[in-house]
Amino acid sequence: MISLTSIQWQDGERSQTELVTKAKRSKEGKFDIISYEDTEATGYEGSVTTIKADASSAYITREGTANSALSLEVGKKHFCQYETPFGCLQLGVYTHNVDNTITKDGRLYLKYSLDLNAAPLSDNEIIMTIS
Repeated sequence: MISLTSIQWQDGERSQTELVTKAKRSKEGKFDIISYEDTEATGYEGSVTTIKADASSAYITREGTANSALSLEVGKKHFCQYETPFGCLQLGVYTHNVDNTITKDGRLYLKYSLDLNAAPLSDNEIIMTIS
């Protein structure tokens, strides 16, 4: 089971989504891999999200009714594809923090900023605990 809290700051407004669900966990070299089915609570029902994380990076892919691929590396900006019901967007993703202590205490923390056409879109945090 995982508990996932997603916090988003946009235009000074804070929104938070919480999800508790079954997940698959595996290890691939230095990467911890967590995969779970999205629900109505996340707004992506019918999709599967996979997070692949090591000590300083994470890769988040979503496949199904919504598709996206985000690359997060501390101190770097990547351009990533993000599919919405209205079409595909190319987002800039700047990663502030990756704290992966899954092996030690079952926690993963991600903090990143998104921009669209170089205009700030949102600041985001993901807090995941595995039980």
